[in-house]
Amino acid sequence: MNRLMMKGLVFGLIFGLFILPLVAQQAQTGKPAGEKININTATLEELQKLPRVGPKVAQRIIDYRKQNGNFKKAEDLMKVRGIGEKIFNQMKDMITI
Repeated sequence: MNRLMMKGLVFGLIFGLFILPLVAQQAQTGKPAGEKININTATLEELQKLPRVGPKVAQRIIDYRKQNGNFKKAEDLMKVRGIGEKIFNQMKDMITI
């Protein structure tokens, strides 16, 4: 194999293993990879960027905040109707308080 082909192969592997997943995460969430959504300050639209959160669940999160104050820990999000452990586990790396 010549040197140019080898460099192309190495670049392709690096791109596929490291760069592509970051781009895919950004496209899926609508936010840059690594930027988390603060569940204590997020708007209705921002909350809907979380997996499995539509307008109704996002509104329940906001209503919960109004009635109970800020979330003390991320796991408190499971107190909102419609967010169980399975859904929480899908979004826990995308949220902060």
